[in-house]
Amino acid sequence: MGRQATLLLPKQARLLEEVGKNLRLARLRRKLSAEQVAERAGISQSILQKVEKGDPSTAVGNVLQVLMILGLEQDILLLAAQDPQGRKLQDTGLAIPRQRAPKRKMPRTIDG
Repeated sequence: MGRQATLLLPKQARLLEEVGKNLRLARLRRKLSAEQVAERAGISQSILQKVEKGDPSTAVGNVLQVLMILGLEQDILLLAAQDPQGRKLQDTGLAIPRQRAPKRKMPRTIDG
């Protein structure tokens, strides 16, 4: 049974392609060959090509390996770090602590 291809919207595909281009440019700025980066990352050159093309079937672990070799592994922490929409949703779902009602005084009875 073969692996099913990942289907992306055009906007998503462009984003992945841009990430791949950025990784390729970072590699070239460091004057590293594809062979060197692939070897150091422990991946094949064909996998590196997929990473640099923004192929959606590429494992995140492979992207992280390439980032590590380029000294950019901390950049992965920037993913979803700023989440204004999520924070607004979270804030609207927060319960406002209610104040406890004061204790009622029971009327005194003649018996007690």
